[in-house]
Amino acid sequence: MEERIDTRSDLMIFGGLGDLARRKLFPALYHLERTGLLAADSRVLVLARRAHSVDDVREQLASDIRRRVPDSDWDDGVLSRLLARVDYLCLDINRLDDYQPLVRWRGDCENALIVYMATPPSLYGVIARQLRDAGCCTRKTRVVVEKPIGHDLETSRTINQQLGEVFNEDQLFRIDHYLGKETVQNLIALRFANNLFASQWNQNHISHVEITVAESVGIEGRWGYFDQAGQVRDMIQNHLLQLLCLIAMDPPADLSADSIRDEKVKVLKALRPITPDLIESHLVRGQYTAGSSQGKVVPGYLEEEGADRNSTTETFVALKVEIENWRWAGVPFYIRTGKRLPEKLSQIIIHFKPAPHYIFDPDQRHLASNKLVIRLQPDEGMTLQILTKDQGLDKGMRLRRGPLELTFSEAFQTDRIPEAYERLLWEVMKGNQYLFVRRDEVEYAWRWVDGVVANWQAHDDLPKRYAAGTWGPVAAIALITRDGRSWYEDA
Repeated sequence: MEERIDTRSDLMIFGGLGDLARRKLFPALYHLERTGLLAADSRVLVLARRAHSVDDVREQLASDIRRRVPDSDWDDGVLSRLLARVDYLCLDINRLDDYQPLVRWRGDCENALIVYMATPPSLYGVIARQLRDAGCCTRKTRVVVEKPIGHDLETSRTINQQLGEVFNEDQLFRIDHYLGKETVQNLIALRFANNLFASQWNQNHISHVEITVAESVGIEGRWGYFDQAGQVRDMIQNHLLQLLCLIAMDPPADLSADSIRDEKVKVLKALRPITPDLIESHLVRGQYTAGSSQGKVVPGYLEEEGADRNSTTETFVALKVEIENWRWAGVPFYIRTGKRLPEKLSQIIIHFKPAPHYIFDPDQRHLASNKLVIRLQPDEGMTLQILTKDQGLDKGMRLRRGPLELTFSEAFQTDRIPEAYERLLWEVMKGNQYLFVRRDEVEYAWRWVDGVVANWQAHDDLPKRYAAGTWGPVAAIALITRDGRSWYEDA
């Protein structure tokens, strides 16, 4: 019989009235309450700079949650139970005296203490030191921090060192919310529980892989942050490299956190550097101009509110990534991500090699390969495209391509798939780190990205323009077509 895990928790949310907490964390807590996963004694302490009454904070959170929970999932009783757990304290992060009420709030409670830093990463070190100096932490405290951690390898190391001076690595939960998506977790089951795929998952059977994370929105008022980061630092360094690692890693010894993360680190170490001689053939940077998105005319990046008209920050990037190991030798990974693209879409396409000897209609040779489509959003699921004989007496042995499809919401007879933050908060409450990123993962990813950034800056190449509502610059098409391939939606 499986041992029952004690998930009683005191959750302290720094930046508890900020955008992340209101859009993601509290709706996630609502659903955990709704499904009965929040332990009866669990409590939530909201921490923010401005003075509010507890009732005002609860009223504000109620409004935020109501806007983000569909009617089909709404229950006034669930909201009331959640809000009854919520307390509020005004706190200046830089004032040690302001941390003493946190100690009194904790009292003699035996719940696990979870500290969620929903703040800019530059504040992580300050909060950690103040918690330590106030005597608010124990060896069992769990600390959740958001990515990206730092702006490059150097700043990442600084932040990780500051956290490491107070907390041990097994206390730190670095969130990459993509790892909480149901389909991303299913990559492990798909690959290692099904020999049909496990035996084919290498350079002998796979010709190439595509990873696309597309956003239809622009920068949504985040000019100050985004222009400093750009699409490479904002998306490639964490989300897309994490997806690449889960696709490319070797089988872990078991499902423990460190076994899985050890294998991901091996992939990051094996990434081929994009050296100056590869910049033109392996990298495309783009920046959107005015166009049409979702049926509306939208401004270009340099026309957004507060924009620096001379900015050379990329809003789109496409890369040809190679992994220098036995499993993936000669298999390119084409990855791309951008803003103001035609739709909100995250998907992985595994292109299998065709059979070595083709015996069907020569005009249909272009069909002769299977594709596995793994959808992360908007509708999570998987599709395996296979070839069968076309139906009809007059068709002969003409082929047709058709899907074997698994849409999670339909296959499992559920109205909703849990959001990523629900899963991640639940795993923190259980003390399970397997969906979180280890320090060396962060640093190896930054080391590779820093090399990419340094080499394109030395190349002095401006981002290519693309109209809002299109799939990026024409050069992104050339990046893959020069290898005799095409992006999935163009195929």
